[in-house]
Amino acid sequence: MKHFYLFLFLSFTAFFAQAQVQNYSLGDIVDDFTVTDIEGNTHNLYEYTAAGKYVYLDFFFVSCSSCQATAPLFNEFYDKFGCGEGDIMCLTINSGSDNDAQVTSYDNTYGGSYNHAPIISGDGNAGAVRSNFGISYFPTVGVISPNNEIIVLDIWPIDDATTYEEVFPDGFDPAPMSCTVGFEEETITSFNLYPNPSNGTVISINLLNSDAAKISISNLLGKKVFTTNITSKNSEIYPDLAQGSYFVQIETDKGTSVRKLIVK
Repeated sequence: MKHFYLFLFLSFTAFFAQAQVQNYSLGDIVDDFTVTDIEGNTHNLYEYTAAGKYVYLDFFFVSCSSCQATAPLFNEFYDKFGCGEGDIMCLTINSGSDNDAQVTSYDNTYGGSYNHAPIISGDGNAGAVRSNFGISYFPTVGVISPNNEIIVLDIWPIDDATTYEEVFPDGFDPAPMSCTVGFEEETITSFNLYPNPSNGTVISINLLNSDAAKISISNLLGKKVFTTNITSKNSEIYPDLAQGSYFVQIETDKGTSVRKLIVK
């Protein structure tokens, strides 16, 4: 008799999990999408998976009390594994019913003290993603593998940030890593970077305690998109960057510094 009730419980649990993502079943290849977060940065699913990342999608709306309670835990998980710079990427996807201003207020109020995962409102195409996945219950957290398969339909209940780790597939054991998102890495040298935000075409560099430097610019996936050398304290570089967020690294004989650059 216990086995019978266990069977009913497991069947109900499987049905409920399936109901969270109505348009896909486990193992399905999901459609690609591109969204824009509240800071104006674009995120493409297939670009992240092509880089070998597991992508966690946290669907929410701003007045959802359970979403509010789990938001800081999702951000803690995002922060713990490198803020998208390692093998895990996290995106917080609105139901489509809330605009940038509402989602910004939600993120500031409930997001917690860790670095926050990119958060997308209805203004950033969140509604189309929610519709594509067929999300009816919130929060719903799904996981997409590097081969674009949905391998987790929903994570619930969420007791703490480690709950998100419990669905790691066999053989996947990423090490925690620090973020460069959210802080500046200042060692010995430093520099000024302007304008920031930039149009991505011309960027001025002012070295504060060196006369020469090697410059490299990387996107959020860690891929270098521009490198050059400068030989004076005040220089202009011409990287011709697309809209998005980047990290500018300066290396001199004094040390290394990093700045985040926004291109609009």
